[in-house]
Amino acid sequence: MTRPDPRKTAALSAALSGAVDLGALKARADAARQAAAAPAAAPSSSGDNGSAPWIVDVTEASFQAVVEQSLQVPVVVLLGASYSPESQQLATSLTRLASSSGGSWILARVDLEQAPRIGQAFGVQSVPTVVAVAAGQPIDAFAGPLADAELSAWVQRLLDALRDRLPGIRAGEARATAPAEEDIVEDPRIVAAEEAFERGDYAAAQGYYSQVLATEPGNELAKEGLAQARFAERAESVDPAVIAKADSAPEDVEAQLAAADAQVALQQVDEAFARLVDTVRRVYGDDRDRVRQHLVGLFELFPSDDPRVAAARRNLASALY
Repeated sequence: MTRPDPRKTAALSAALSGAVDLGALKARADAARQAAAAPAAAPSSSGDNGSAPWIVDVTEASFQAVVEQSLQVPVVVLLGASYSPESQQLATSLTRLASSSGGSWILARVDLEQAPRIGQAFGVQSVPTVVAVAAGQPIDAFAGPLADAELSAWVQRLLDALRDRLPGIRAGEARATAPAEEDIVEDPRIVAAEEAFERGDYAAAQGYYSQVLATEPGNELAKEGLAQARFAERAESVDPAVIAKADSAPEDVEAQLAAADAQVALQQVDEAFARLVDTVRRVYGDDRDRVRQHLVGLFELFPSDDPRVAAARRNLASALY
């Protein structure tokens, strides 16, 4: 990795050796590497400023605990002071980068006016100074502000160099790239339909879902809900004995439709689909179209990629054409 001043980095490493128990950290680092294959949790921290758990304001009391987290992910220590505009500028840039990192690295912000001994441990000569720590060891450092693009590249080089050594980096990067959960604004008509369905008022549920589809024909939730409500209303009054009746009267279209509903309700889905496909082959005209529509309505009760639906659709196409 690129180091602005290798001699200064070496001095910082030596200084840090007296600030934390590196021997104990090394032992725990070995254990952490053995656990690298296990999913890593988001880094925990004390002094969380509320923006993200991997952005912390470090005190002398919490310093070692934060550095110990470098067994899992790099810890970027920002050593600055409130009187320094450059410190504030760099803090803003690093905080913005860390906020979107998913915890693949930790930003540890140190106010040297409040924690002077940390600055002494690092041998800080000017503010701001930034030190990257991994497995308890300082591995890179620079002093003074950096442009945002250069700062982002520096952090990326840090992650690239350590990704195979620190188990938490990949987990943090996965969190950072995961789709954000959007706030769901519930359609009151959908809510009303679901409530009606729950209390068994399937007619009312159909009405609400139909209202949604009248203004939003592509609303998949409403389509699915309407199909479920229609089926529930029919299935509620179906006697399973109709299956035997339909078997004995293959030309009775009403019996075939009712028997298919009963079989779906009994989880005999393949049998229900086969019954209606066979009926399509036997009947003609309006009866055939009615059976086809009924079967397509049953398809809507299941995911479009359900293999039972896919097979029945092929069979239906063969029966029709």
